[in-house]
Amino acid sequence: MTLDIAQRRLVAQGLLTPALQHAEDVVRRLCAVQAQDYPNAKWALARRTVGLTDVDVEREIASGTILRTHVLRPTWHFVLPEDVRWLLDLTAARVSQAMTTYNRRLELDAKVFRKTNSVIARALRDSQHLTRNELRTALERARVDVSSVQRAAHIVTQAELDRVIISGAHRGTKLTYALFDSRVPPSPARDREDALRELAWRYFSTRGPATLHDFAWWSGLTVAHAQRGVEMNERLLMRETMDDRAYWSDASIAPPRRWKGVAHLLPNYDELFVGFKDRSAFGRRLRLRNTDARIDALMGHMAFVDGQIVGSWRRSSRDRGELDVELLTALTGSEQRLLTAEQARFRKFAGAGAW
Repeated sequence: MTLDIAQRRLVAQGLLTPALQHAEDVVRRLCAVQAQDYPNAKWALARRTVGLTDVDVEREIASGTILRTHVLRPTWHFVLPEDVRWLLDLTAARVSQAMTTYNRRLELDAKVFRKTNSVIARALRDSQHLTRNELRTALERARVDVSSVQRAAHIVTQAELDRVIISGAHRGTKLTYALFDSRVPPSPARDREDALRELAWRYFSTRGPATLHDFAWWSGLTVAHAQRGVEMNERLLMRETMDDRAYWSDASIAPPRRWKGVAHLLPNYDELFVGFKDRSAFGRRLRLRNTDARIDALMGHMAFVDGQIVGSWRRSSRDRGELDVELLTALTGSEQRLLTAEQARFRKFAGAGAW
């Protein structure tokens, strides 16, 4: 094969030669983008465009062009208004199921959620957009126990899953919530099979080569659902066997005839990394140096060269646009120059934007 798995994923995600103009275009292409770490998730969007800044991305999010809510897995994702209804229809029940054990410990059940959803909806009808602390105050006034931060978080998350609330307009630097129906236009109900077909296509066409277990992990659905999604897209997807595993990808994406070196400073939870259950393809270079190298989602912000992890990074405490990079393996002179150029790209993104 001309390219290895990690490099082909760079191509599929538009990270080799970014061409998209807007953050909205990135979310539409990827379908859902993990946004647990809000400031760094904006960089993940911008890195897949021709050069948006933090201010540019923030403007799109604040306008409601891009929304942020819990979907797929029990964590936040950026999604588009046009997609959020069918995504919740397809995955919200699985997310709720995953939270059941924790909800039981927190003494949260359907009866409690009916009350809390009603209180939250009433508060938002009166004030339109409220911060999480303001929602918490409204719940306290209704004599709902929100003394535990985790209990309050689960109450708000369930309201998102039940399509009561979604991200609202920003109030200065504070994030808010709004009524779901005020931010998401109505749309016809989508057949579950059609929704699964669409989700599978948008996953494998932007993250392939990927396995059924990768898709099941990312979507929060079962492996059986993943298999069905692939079957419905069999004419569009290419099946390959590598290392005794079956991988699927967009059959129309041709790898470049000639690979040009590229470096990326990607944030924690970036879709290039967190979008897969098996992330070992990104750690082959590290394992050549250290066979016990840990490759998991807790590694933080990561530095990549040609799709391989070579180190980590963090924002400098001295300057918002500067980064401290810690290498885990030696780089060639040309690779170091690529990484330096990537740092310059981040400085342009950060600019004077909110962080």
